[in-house]
Amino acid sequence: MYVLTAEEMRRADAAAVERHGEVALMRAAGAAIARVVPNYARGRRIVAFAGTGNNGGDAFAALAELDSSYERTIYADQSGARSAARADAESRARAAGVRIEQLPDPETLAHRCSNADVILDGVLGVGARLPVREPYATIVRAIDASSARVIAIDIPTGIDPTTGRTGDPVIAATATVTLGAPKMGLFLDPARLCAGDLWFAPIGFDATVVAPHAGRFRALDDREFTTLLPQRPAVSEKRSAGAPLIVAGSVQFPGAAVLCARGAARAGAGYVTVAAPRSAAKTLRNHLIEQVVVAYNDDKPARAIEQIMDVTRNCSSIGIGPGLGLAPEMGEIVRGLLAATDLPVVADASALFHLGKYLELLRGKRVVLTPHAGEFARLSGKGTVKEEERVERLRAFVAQYGITTLLKGHVTLIDDGTVTHVNTSGDPALATAGTGDVLTGMIATLLSQGLAPVDAARAAAFWHGRGGSVARKHRPIGVVAGDIPDVLGAALMESESVRETDGLLRIY
Repeated sequence: MYVLTAEEMRRADAAAVERHGEVALMRAAGAAIARVVPNYARGRRIVAFAGTGNNGGDAFAALAELDSSYERTIYADQSGARSAARADAESRARAAGVRIEQLPDPETLAHRCSNADVILDGVLGVGARLPVREPYATIVRAIDASSARVIAIDIPTGIDPTTGRTGDPVIAATATVTLGAPKMGLFLDPARLCAGDLWFAPIGFDATVVAPHAGRFRALDDREFTTLLPQRPAVSEKRSAGAPLIVAGSVQFPGAAVLCARGAARAGAGYVTVAAPRSAAKTLRNHLIEQVVVAYNDDKPARAIEQIMDVTRNCSSIGIGPGLGLAPEMGEIVRGLLAATDLPVVADASALFHLGKYLELLRGKRVVLTPHAGEFARLSGKGTVKEEERVERLRAFVAQYGITTLLKGHVTLIDDGTVTHVNTSGDPALATAGTGDVLTGMIATLLSQGLAPVDAARAAAFWHGRGGSVARKHRPIGVVAGDIPDVLGAALMESESVRETDGLLRIY
């Protein structure tokens, strides 16, 4: 799915207008917004606020499409010239019985908002600059302070559609209907927290319209995710179905290896092998039934590397890092193994610590790094990552080292040096110890099944996020990392069942 910046969206919009006509596009936008309203309307009173531009015109178009059983009022800024599309929308709204009034004065704004069950935010669109200024600032504050459910048209007023930055004031919407193509800012904090439920309405912007104007950003949706996953052939052998080697665990952290191995298995691997220090192998064998555990001598790094490399002859990828610990000898093992192998690798946790000053040895290899913010700060050598710097810092890091990197966070980003992928799934339930180990195992499996590093990383991140959501449905509180592997099958089935509804796609 293409994700656009504000400037890219302006160019795509111009191309769509040339192909379909402005009036037709606004009518399609209004129809899409109207289809979302019943999902949030607890009552029948719908109030819209419209600025002077076409974002306000979309509000008129939406009210014109709503059933006449709704009490529909729009407060609109009627100053300035109006486009033909907006004039058409206003005419249709008036003919449909919509009550049209001027923007209310500050003294009556709160009352107007309090009378609404749903408010449509059509105040400003992607072309607006922050901060929002008067007279709209007062309106934005009143909308945000109201108890009504707010549906933002295209973007919530007060966010930057490209960077995700928010101004003061800003509307925290209940839902957003983004039109034509998703905007990058809607996926980045803090704007993502203001978007509410994100619905996408293409309204005639197909790939031939959007692709020529799309830049670096992409995102997976459920349909693309399911087509990205490898399909097991009808005639297959266990190792050909994916044979990842998990190099993980220690006496202190055996659970990390268990979680990683189970994540690999439940992601579809046919044969999972775990290489563990001899001192931890017995514990792991007590917890892993279907997976094979082999031991190595972690006190003798050169011998350990030989032992693990011998195991790799029957494996098709490596997942390394969870629970290995920070001992210098383990650093020698990690670096020696990664220098020696040609298998695709996902490196996480302790492996990232041991690779901090040795990233050059990964250049040219098929590798995914999966740091959280603290690990990334150490890897990059450039300190703490501020929220607004994440995209550029990740891009610069990948450009420097040539390694596909998955930067974890509330918004997970994956970059391979060509495209920045933003993950659209996820759930607060994943904020618990060990879920990253599960993700490492999942990526290892997808690598072992032949996916390119960037595809393995973005598919696993999306699936992992969906898994968190499914786990929380079954267990509203107390989800632990061990729950995630067991719901990956259900999460996949849920994604496969998602279909575009009336031209709308729920993104998050």
